[in-house]
Amino acid sequence: MRILSGIQPSGRLHVGNYFGMMEPSIELQDQGEAFYFIADYHSLTTVHDPNQLRENVRDVAIDFLACGLNPDKAVFFKQSDVPEVTELSWLLSTVTPMGFLNRCHSFKDKTDRGIEASHGLFAYPVLMASDILIYDSSIVPVGDDQKQHLEVTRDIAVKFNNLYGDVFIIPEPKIRKEKAKVPGTDGQKMSKSYGNIIEIFGSEKPIRKKIMSIVTDSTPVEDPKDPSQSVIIDLFDLVGSDSEVEKMKSDFLSGGFGYGDFKKRLFEAFWDYFQPMREKRNELSENLDYVDSILKKGAEKARNAANRTLTRARKACGIE
Repeated sequence: MRILSGIQPSGRLHVGNYFGMMEPSIELQDQGEAFYFIADYHSLTTVHDPNQLRENVRDVAIDFLACGLNPDKAVFFKQSDVPEVTELSWLLSTVTPMGFLNRCHSFKDKTDRGIEASHGLFAYPVLMASDILIYDSSIVPVGDDQKQHLEVTRDIAVKFNNLYGDVFIIPEPKIRKEKAKVPGTDGQKMSKSYGNIIEIFGSEKPIRKKIMSIVTDSTPVEDPKDPSQSVIIDLFDLVGSDSEVEKMKSDFLSGGFGYGDFKKRLFEAFWDYFQPMREKRNELSENLDYVDSILKKGAEKARNAANRTLTRARKACGIE
């Protein structure tokens, strides 16, 4: 079983990235042959400062390793270090009906948020299909927001196979449900585009300030509060122990505690939860040659796999 997942280096990673993609990926590296990549080609649709992009890529590599990605168990690499993926993307685009892309909601969602309507943004699902198919991926962990893109990948692969023979493995989704939708400080899904994130490895004071700024209602301190409608509870459930979570829910219902108290508990649990990862990140930041060597070795393994698939596709459609 080959597992494939990627993450964009579009900025500092946040709690939503960790619980939505990183933690599930780290768990899966013990269950199959895992290929994890930093999607820098994809990030070019939104990041146009080359120095910023290079910094983001390095930060994502360090962060992922600090959070538990094991390079002895997973192939970890930069997307752009496997240029074969862009050639396959073109081959796939020649059989991809416009209707497949017109149905993808992410293009409209992103342009509605002010992102330029470029061809790259529109054709994003084709490059994503290439990312998945070129490594003969059999399992792709996705959240609900990426489920449609995997369906498009499957449709493209089936169309190519129907035209040229059995070239591609048809990947199966592994839907991430638990902890997949992490709320931001305003109650919406945590996202850099909404400006509501809590960084995994931010400094103590800024993180404390963000947590203390979580939007709440005006329920008085002495009154009971509804834990089922609280962003504080939703976030605390990710980083607190079961007993701590139950205690906070009980205190919500009993009254006599203000939201400020609950936010302080959330910050303390958050800071403790990520403390070992912060220590690991500090070590990795002092050994950048090691980080770069992991990406280089990962790219070599990824290119070997990609070349086999690309060769099949080239021969199938008659250009080799």
